Formats: sequence, structure tokens, C-alpha cells
Amino acid sequence: MSETLHVDHVIYSGNGLVHKPDGTTVLVPFTLPGETIETNETNDSNVSNEAPLLCVLIPSPERVAAPCPHFETCGGCHYQMATYAEQLCLKRSILEETLQRAGVDAIPEISTHSAEPWGYRNRIRLRIARAGHPQPTGDTGDTALRIGYNRHGTTEFLPISTCLIAAPVLWSTAESLLAAATQSRDADYWLNAAAEVELFCDHTLTRVQITLFCAPRTKAHSGSFDRLAAALQAHAPQGITIAATAAVAFDPRTGPTGRMLAAAGAPGLNYRVLDETYWITRGGFFQTNRFLLETLVKLVCYEDGQQRSGALAWDLYAGVGLFSRVLARSFTRSTAVEANPAAAADLRAALAAQQKGNAQQKAKKLSLGGTALAATTLDFLRAAVLERDRPELIVLDPPRAGAGLEACDLLLRIAAPTLVYVSCDPTTLARDLQALQPLYQITALHLVDLFPQTFHIETIVVLERRA
Repeated sequence: MSETLHVDHVIYSGNGLVHKPDGTTVLVPFTLPGETIETNETNDSNVSNEAPLLCVLIPSPERVAAPCPHFETCGGCHYQMATYAEQLCLKRSILEETLQRAGVDAIPEISTHSAEPWGYRNRIRLRIARAGHPQPTGDTGDTALRIGYNRHGTTEFLPISTCLIAAPVLWSTAESLLAAATQSRDADYWLNAAAEVELFCDHTLTRVQITLFCAPRTKAHSGSFDRLAAALQAHAPQGITIAATAAVAFDPRTGPTGRMLAAAGAPGLNYRVLDETYWITRGGFFQTNRFLLETLVKLVCYEDGQQRSGALAWDLYAGVGLFSRVLARSFTRSTAVEANPAAAADLRAALAAQQKGNAQQKAKKLSLGGTALAATTLDFLRAAVLERDRPELIVLDPPRAGAGLEACDLLLRIAAPTLVYVSCDPTTLARDLQALQPLYQITALHLVDLFPQTFHIETIVVLERRA
């Protein structure tokens, strides 16, 4: 049985929140504030309290036709039905409301930073599967290899014909994998063994890294992977170099096991942002929006157009050093903390090379250079709180779980004059800001839209120690 309902507002999941006449609430995807919609009636067995959208009876003036043929079926995007201006408005409102509900005081005006909302991803991860299945009649149907994502709200495979948020070179390279499988026995073997494939391109959009996630028992027969790499290059789009190809063991229940099955080419890619070139080892984290990387660096490492500077800076959850490399140029000392040993080793080598090559800075003795530690942020802070050394700036860019209350307590005890918190989840950000506010006030709040067409929100918060 269907119901006619009114959408009040949109929440962080991307769903529209509807208050029903009986006082209950229901979440409806792909809706906008103020719309009158028709949906299926929910019942008590619907634990998530979600209802499918049947139709929009009275649309929002901000509703547009989604350009992707897979929108609403694919689980990747949530906001293609809204103008881009409306998407940004929704995210600002959600961020502000989330902070207010957590009890964060004195929230400043949110500064919004955006760029081209399509073709922005420098990395995508696709599923690989056979689209067809044998039929009762004996007809095998169409069993050609397909690439795709999950269907919305499920883990069911959805073959797709395009992805409009991916850099065009990534999608054309993904299509070339399927072409290679039809011509090369080795490509067919490895792609059939893979459950997923990740493609990552450099800043020039001319070099692509391909990682296949394969069943753990996949055998690398003599020469087969080298022949695969050659086939992928032969079928690659014109002007594209397949710089690195690898197969890693992948358990469907737990994910990548960390075991390399086979590899060809370089173990990573170089990626240039502003005047720094970053080495990203295969599997390493790097921000995905190719249009806003420079904006991120400037918001974190600069103030009023000038590089932040001083005696000592810490970069926590440093990754490949997107911020550390810049801070090392302007602070007398800087320490980058990264839990992944391989990433920390890469960053340590990069910082050493940066210092060695910067002869002018070395001659002027403006910097003693940056160091990178392979440690968790919590372990580092637990030890640092006992030391006398105190930084003037702490940058933290934690994963979705946020820094956490123990880390925030340690940050309060260290009491650096300035914190810059980079967040990819407004809920955990709000929790941490509320914990930090006894000592810190927010002086700048930036929403950086790294993920257009989706509900995800990236935030940069500048906090200054209270007088």
C-alpha cells in the first residue's frame, strides 16, 4: 500500500526525512526538502525504517534530471537529482545541524569550496563479474565479463556502462580491460580470477595503475602476468601508459589479505600537487578529488595567503605526506606520524630527499627538516604528552572514525596554540570538536566538496587555543 508524504529535510545519509501523521519517521532516498512524494507503507519489520521512492508528486524547484543512466539503481551517487548549488546547500545545512546537535559552541559561518562536479575521481574501484547465468533451458545467456558497482542498498552486482564521476581516462581504461579479456587468454584468466579492480591515475591523466583483487588461491603461471600486463597496455586508450599492474589476494569476507600474487611495472605512482611530487605506493591512501587537492593543501598549510610557520609542527595520520611535505618547508622542525609502515617509510625517504635537495633553505638554516614516524597517533600522543617538546601547530586528518575521545584528551593536555582538523565524517568530527572546546575555539570552518553527487562531506576546521 502506498502513502503520500512530505519531505521535511535531508540527513547525512542522503535520505529524505519524513514525519508521518502517526508520529513515526521514515527515510526515503533520492528526495529533496519540501517535496511531496509517494512511497510504500513501512512496517515494524523494516529495521532501517527506509522506504523506496515510488514517484515525486510535487518536485522541488531544485530537482533536475540525473545525467547518469544508472542513478537510483547504482549505490554510488545520492544527489544527482539536485542542482549542484542545492547539493552544496544541503551539505552546509547537514554539517551545521550536526555540530549544533553535538553541542559545539560558536560555530562560525561555513566557507564552501567546490570545483567541477563531474569526472573528478582519480581513483575508482569496480566489481568484476559475469553478467549472465545459465538458464534452465540450457542456454547460457550472455556470460561475458562485466564491470560495475553494487546495486543501491544491497551487495548485488550491477553491471554499468558509464561512471560520470570518474576521470574519463579511468572509465576508458576500465572498458579496455574487458576488450583485452576477449583477445588475450592471460587477461581472461586474471580478470576471471578477480572479484574487483582498482584504477588510479596520476595528475597528468596519462599514467594508470591497475590493481586486481583476486581469490587467494589464484596461481601465477609462468609468464602469465607479464603477458597480462602486455595485453592491458596493447588495449589501453591512446596515449595512456599502464604504469603498474598487480594482483593481490582478496578474501570476500575480510577483504585484501596483504599478500601479493603477482606484479608488473612500477610499485606506485607519482602525483604532483602544487610544487610537491608525492610517491603513492600501490594500496596507499591519497585524496580522490583531482580538482581540489591544491585547495586542501592551501587551507591546511596556509593562513591569509602565507605558509604557516614556526618552530615545530606535527602532522598526525600523515599518509603520504600531503601536508607534511609543505609544513617541512616552513617549520624549523616537523614530525609526521603514520601508522602504515610502508607509507611512513616512503614519507621518511621523501622528507630526507626534500631536505637534501633544498640547498638554499639548508644554507639559510631555516629548517632542520621533517621526520616521519611509523606509529599510531594514539601511541605517539601518549608518549608526547610526557615530553617537554610542544608544537605550535598540529594537523590531524583521521579516518572516518575520527580522532576519538582519548586522542582529544591528550591534545588538550599538549595544548598546542593551533589545531587544523581535516574530517571526512561530520558525526565523528562533531564529537571530537565538542571534546576539544573547553580549550579551543573554532576560528574557521571550511566545507570542501571532495565528493559531489554523494552525501559525503569533507571539512577543515581551524581551532585556536583560548586566551
